[in-house]
Amino acid sequence: MLKRMIIMLGVVGAVFAGLAWFVNFRAGMIQKALASLADPPQTVSTATATSLEWQPKLTAVGSFRAVNGADLALQLAGIVDKIHFESGKDAKAGEVLLDLHKEDDVAKLQSLQATADGFGITLRRDQGQLKINAVSQATVDSDLVNQRNALALVDQQQALVDQKTLKAPFAGRIGVRAVDVGQYLSAGTTIVTLQALDRLYVDFTLPQQAIDQVKVGQEVSARVDSYPNQTFKGQVQAINSKVDQTSRNVQVRAIFDNAERKLLPGMYVLIDVAVDKASRYVTLPQTAIVYNPYGNSVYLAVKGEAGKDGLVARQSFVKTGLTRGDQVAVISGVEQGASVVTTGQMKLRNGTTLKVDNTIPVANDANPRPVDQ
Repeated sequence: MLKRMIIMLGVVGAVFAGLAWFVNFRAGMIQKALASLADPPQTVSTATATSLEWQPKLTAVGSFRAVNGADLALQLAGIVDKIHFESGKDAKAGEVLLDLHKEDDVAKLQSLQATADGFGITLRRDQGQLKINAVSQATVDSDLVNQRNALALVDQQQALVDQKTLKAPFAGRIGVRAVDVGQYLSAGTTIVTLQALDRLYVDFTLPQQAIDQVKVGQEVSARVDSYPNQTFKGQVQAINSKVDQTSRNVQVRAIFDNAERKLLPGMYVLIDVAVDKASRYVTLPQTAIVYNPYGNSVYLAVKGEAGKDGLVARQSFVKTGLTRGDQVAVISGVEQGASVVTTGQMKLRNGTTLKVDNTIPVANDANPRPVDQ
């Protein structure tokens, strides 16, 4: 009887031992299964939140034009006789640039001058005769009228002769000539352009709401594609006295010194007008912001919990401010120096393990420019 009880106890013990092993085995299998279901590390790029100075500004587009600039032409038609300038050279004010054939006009001028001289001789002779009462006062008066009329005809012909000579109306740089010697020119045909390059205007428009933010003498900055790494400084010279009724914009004119003559009339230009005072904001690339109807947020890359290695994602709601180029100002929600996810946010949630790869830089330029393809 005792032997049978011992055997039964042994069997029961074996059963319990088997059950314990089975439970431990299932628990291990479950843990392995749960571990296999855990999120793998997600590859993202990050950027460090930095504090930068932000200058509020108004931006507009315009074109440079010379303070003095003109397409030169003649009032009279004729055949080009001589060209006295070279394309691309500087000209002085009053310098002769071109002559049309004018021999007939000069000959007629000489004839009219001779006639005027003859009337002058007659007038002086009759004035002498009048002193001894040899001629009447009416004769002298008639001689005076004839002389004045002859001199007027000389002046008229001299003006026609002068109009066949092209002179530089002001000092500036000559463009590329558009005529040749021997060519017949109609009246008003453009011969060459002349541009004074020492100072240039830029005309641009701003919305009427910005009128109170712009004053004469206020500093403006200009950017042109030809010099992507250089900014040119100028000043507001004038504000138009009316607002365009169609666009509700007001025209503003700024003036720029151009001593180095890098800028040319006709260049397309981006104008920045600084307004108000500069402020400092925590700045992020715009790609770091997750925009949602219920609030904007970012994912911060923070260290994992105690005992765990690597970085994990933590969502933080933010309040954003101004934007400029690829950047956005963050009013609250991110501290300076924080590591912020800039790409790959769609696959993240709080606690997701992160793998950071910044091989491809994220656009973060305050003044981005399109790249020609």
